Amino acid sequence: MAIDQQALLAALQTVIDPNTGRDFVSSKALKNLQVKGDSVAFEVELGYPAQSQIPALREALVQAARGVAGVGNVSVSIHSKVTAHQVQRGVQLLPGVKNIIAVASGKGGVGKSTTAANLALALAAEGARVGILDADIYGPSQPTMMGITGRPESLDGKLMEPLRNYGVQVNSIGFLVDKDEAMIWRGPMATQALDQLLRQTNWDDLDYLIVDMPPGTGDIQLSLSQRVPITGAVIVTTPQDIALLDARKGVRMFEKVGVPILGVVENMAVHVCSNCGHVEHLFGADGGQRMAAELGLDYLGALPLKLQIREQADSGCPTVVADPDGEVAGLYKAVARQVAVKVAQRAKDFSSKFPTITISKDS
Repeated sequence: MAIDQQALLAALQTVIDPNTGRDFVSSKALKNLQVKGDSVAFEVELGYPAQSQIPALREALVQAARGVAGVGNVSVSIHSKVTAHQVQRGVQLLPGVKNIIAVASGKGGVGKSTTAANLALALAAEGARVGILDADIYGPSQPTMMGITGRPESLDGKLMEPLRNYGVQVNSIGFLVDKDEAMIWRGPMATQALDQLLRQTNWDDLDYLIVDMPPGTGDIQLSLSQRVPITGAVIVTTPQDIALLDARKGVRMFEKVGVPILGVVENMAVHVCSNCGHVEHLFGADGGQRMAAELGLDYLGALPLKLQIREQADSGCPTVVADPDGEVAGLYKAVARQVAVKVAQRAKDFSSKFPTITISKDS
């Protein structure tokens, strides 16, 4: 018997993307549907990396299709295609980079760099091409956290090649100066150095460049926010009132320069005693969640205050790679997945689609 294509689409529409809450048919993620005899084949194109979820999604779609009368063999191809999305008006995209995500805090000591490293690693684990720019000129920490030493090479005499570990491309001022050297630079010098790190690195076809922002809302942060094509920002805070005060300032800074906030991560939200299991909110409870609600921002989740996280970061093997199947790695991966989905839901960048018009004397 002939397969009713409308019935087939209706059946496939019952499968909901767990990350977006939408079905693959109405969201136009389902493409190239072909029906030949009792065989059905189609593709699903995700706008975000989801390598770990593909087997379950494929099984759900296959079972939905087989529930339609006449359907025998079902072939489903699921892949991710991350595209460039809209940035601040008047700012050009960076060559070799589709999306730049700033991870900021407004205040030091809240675990921003640890969060940035683990988010980058989580996105890479899901199949994305990811880089990290360590934007903290005065206190670079990504070389230590990512377990990388050495200096960037230049193959063409113009651009630096990023260093790599765990499948992530990294550049930092920490690679260019001695480990114990203090960067006694005024704001303009630091800003220029950071601009060079960003634009004179040969980033290799990145879906996401995670920028580990320096703490505060001063010269460097403002210049970055105005001149760097940022797709969105993630705000990291602890539940403590003092940290929340500065996190709010970071939110306002990004809002003023037209950078959307992708959400708030509440770090060091709870401590569970490794000996007795006692739960204690050392820095207060739910402060980041309340701030997100008050400011109308998405709450991406809470991460615990845990010795293991600090030890793994200090050893150059962050939690997502040190314990990829552990509970904390799962939390980082959940946050990263939300960030990627929110980026995918933003308007696409079409600046590179416009033709170049050349005017000459003879035209």
